[in-house]
Amino acid sequence: MAAMRRPAAQLGFVLAIAGASMFAWLGPLSRWAEATGMAPLPFVAWRAGVGALVLGVVVALRIRRSGPSPRPPTRELGVLAVATLTGLVLNLAIFGAFARVPIAIGLLGLYTYPAMVAGVAIVTGNESPSGGTLIALVLALAGMAVVVAGGLDAAAGIAIDPIGVALALVAAASQTVFVTISRRGYPTVPADQAMAVILGGSFVGCVVIGLVTGEASQLGMAFGQPTLLAILLVAGSFGAAVPSLFFLGAIRLIGGMRTGILMLFEPVVAVTLAAILLHESLRPIQVLGAIGVLGAALVLRRTSSGEPDGRLAADDDLLGVGVSGRP
Repeated sequence: MAAMRRPAAQLGFVLAIAGASMFAWLGPLSRWAEATGMAPLPFVAWRAGVGALVLGVVVALRIRRSGPSPRPPTRELGVLAVATLTGLVLNLAIFGAFARVPIAIGLLGLYTYPAMVAGVAIVTGNESPSGGTLIALVLALAGMAVVVAGGLDAAAGIAIDPIGVALALVAAASQTVFVTISRRGYPTVPADQAMAVILGGSFVGCVVIGLVTGEASQLGMAFGQPTLLAILLVAGSFGAAVPSLFFLGAIRLIGGMRTGILMLFEPVVAVTLAAILLHESLRPIQVLGAIGVLGAALVLRRTSSGEPDGRLAADDDLLGVGVSGRP
């Protein structure tokens, strides 16, 4: 049985690391979009909208090939609605945090979510972490903190706004809820369809907020700037649609705790990309932190073979490739 689970565990690891690496591109992409004059909220709206559109096409192709999936139970639709709401709250909270505190401080708050996920899993009994998993969690969190905090310029002073920190923690709590309920909350909903709904909900929410705050006028500015439009299309497809699909697939295959630990590769890759593409400094202590996160992944890989019930839905697809993670 364990041998049969191993391919699903290996796929889950690959999906989590690949998704984290793709999410990391949002830093440079958002910086380039900002340089054209686009505010953060319209950028988030475009990212979610393009991502939902891409996944909508994937869903349509899958339905055309294999037919529509059975209608999910009402309870699963309710859980999916909650996941959609938490996705919107996550985006709004971290957006608000970045407006009040340095990005590094906001990221430190957000990336506490793997610890929150672990705590919830242990309390609820959804996952029983091994000693190796807990060691990997501590090592990854410490490495992430060193990577992110190592980029702060102490000489410039650090303004700690309690509201900004609180918003970052709200974002972390939202991510914790999303990861926890997405493991088994809507198992009959294929991953591509679920993420299309979730990203679509974020798009609608951002547009509504943009209308209220007067930023909606920026939603159309990309059509007159080919470079900006290209940035937004890449952000929506390879910075939202594909990695979000991978993220949900990993959660279903290896559980929220392991996925959360592996997703801490995102700040490591983001810092590296910033050094290469944006010419930001990469300090030796940040390299040390990155080694810590890598070490956590190795520990996790050696001590895990997949959850007994880790699987994708029966008719699930990942970008058109059928995947069966059943034990």
